Amino acid sequence: MATEAPPDTRERILRATVELIGHEGVPSVTNRRVAGAAGVALGSLTYHFPSQVDLLRESLLLFVGEEVARQEGIAADLRSRRLGIEQVAVEVERIVQESGDRIQQLAEIELHLQAARDPALQEASQRCFEAYEGVAAAALETLDVPDPGRHARTIVALMYGMGLRRLGTGGGSASGVADGLLAIVRGAQP
Repeated sequence: MATEAPPDTRERILRATVELIGHEGVPSVTNRRVAGAAGVALGSLTYHFPSQVDLLRESLLLFVGEEVARQEGIAADLRSRRLGIEQVAVEVERIVQESGDRIQQLAEIELHLQAARDPALQEASQRCFEAYEGVAAAALETLDVPDPGRHARTIVALMYGMGLRRLGTGGGSASGVADGLLAIVRGAQP
């Protein structure tokens, strides 16, 4: 049985950065803290990432790359099944509930907020939201909702808002996502 190769230094640094951001926010990202968390020498960190902007951008890009791939898989799965409106709503709520890694969610929100302050991060943030909108559009397509792309942003806004509420209040349940989705879909149908 083959064992997985350990992540390379660059990847360890990026993953440690995302983890640190999720636990303590972007201001906690210092070269010394990231190097310590990644188990690398400080010089190695600065060799791979000469600036904080580079480190944050690459961390967001790593997260986004993985998230886009995950979301594309979910969208393909939704498109391959012909589900009814209630089934889609329940399925989306289940996906949200299973995606409940609090640290990853906090890191994502922090990185999107940082993108609002740093134009160099905005393209990666945009890619992430487009992936979420792709899943929402796929769900709407399966329900034959007209112009699913137009309504996808509303779905993502609902889910993001409810996710932020869960994080801010300490609530762990995704309940309510299905009801919100149903309200939007029923309002969008002719």
